[in-house]
Amino acid sequence: MTDSPVALITGGSRGIGRAIALALAAAGFDIAATARPRRPPAQAQSLDDVGVRVAALGRRWLPIEADVSAVDGHAGVITGIDRTFGRLDLLVSNAGVAPERRVDVLETSPESYDRVMGTNLRGAFFLAQRAARYMLQRREATAGVTARIVFIGSVSAEASSPSRAEYCISKAGLGMASRLFADRLAAEGIPVFEVRPGIIRTDMTAPVHERYDTAIANGLVPQARWGEPEDVARAVVALARGDFDYSTGLVVDVGGGLMLPRL
Repeated sequence: MTDSPVALITGGSRGIGRAIALALAAAGFDIAATARPRRPPAQAQSLDDVGVRVAALGRRWLPIEADVSAVDGHAGVITGIDRTFGRLDLLVSNAGVAPERRVDVLETSPESYDRVMGTNLRGAFFLAQRAARYMLQRREATAGVTARIVFIGSVSAEASSPSRAEYCISKAGLGMASRLFADRLAAEGIPVFEVRPGIIRTDMTAPVHERYDTAIANGLVPQARWGEPEDVARAVVALARGDFDYSTGLVVDVGGGLMLPRL
């Protein structure tokens, strides 16, 4: 069993997940990260690239090709981590998908709804369940170590976007999942948190970049800039190192004040 804490980041090949993996590695965590099996053309920022960066920081690395929506594969993810590291101290449930097309809520299809929900809520819920069970089983072997779970949600859990209803619903559900796990695991000594990014510069927001540029320029975000994946990563590191362990269930907005009630 490794002496270093181990973090699992889902959706770790790019964007927010990539930034979280690198920030946690810099903070002393060995890293396991999942990404969906690559399809041609291969992603420019793949798990391989993240692994090189993690190794350069002196940390151990386990890449896992897995689709979080495939619940039957979750056991293999945890087994692989156990075989490689012998422990799991932090789950960062980050993997998520957006609708392939933005359409009016009155036109949302069952197929798109099921696709988004399968990764963002169903997959995230059952992987967290599997990880929590493992963390509880390994408590004696890692005595004195606090395990933690962090869900990466979205301000869309509260902010309505009628052109991507399935995404908003999935993130609202994820917020309740985080609360449920926090409640259940509090007495077990496993704090659970939710981080809600706002408008973050990633591949997911690239198709509407100009729209958000205009909205930010017009005052939508009080801090008047795009969020960067590293902004989210810093919040996760603070939670991972135990700064908020007596605040289980905490929701951390990383949106530049986007959700502030204003007149």
